[in-house]
Order: sequence, then structure tokens, then C-alpha cells
Amino acid sequence: MENVTLNVSGMSCGHCVKAVEGSVGKLDGVKNVSVKLDIGQVDVEFDPNLVSLSTIKETIDDQGYDVE
Repeated sequence: MENVTLNVSGMSCGHCVKAVEGSVGKLDGVKNVSVKLDIGQVDVEFDPNLVSLSTIKETIDDQGYDVE
């Protein structure tokens, strides 16, 4: 398993948290996803053999948020 912390801008409310955690959490290989709304970060624990970091970033981007 691999852990990564992503800086994500544009998240401002509970709906944002649910959108990101829900969409990333559904990806095969993602074990855990946690949004830290107050500091604009998303922690993801995933299996790099099943899902790529770029796919995770694209999924967040598809929800309308910018991944730095």
C-alpha cells in the first residue's frame, strides 16, 4: 500500500468532502481516503498495482477541484 497527501483547492463544504471521498473511495485499489477540508488536503491510501496516482488525481479533477 502507498500513502499520499494531495493539495486540493476549491473544496469549501461538507458536500465537497462527500464528493471527493465518495468518488475516490469507489476506485478499485483505494483502501482509505480522508479529506482535511480546513487545510485543503486529501490523504489517500491505495494499492499502486490496482490504481495509479494519476487516476486518483483525475477523479478529483472530474469532481471540479484542482489538484496541485
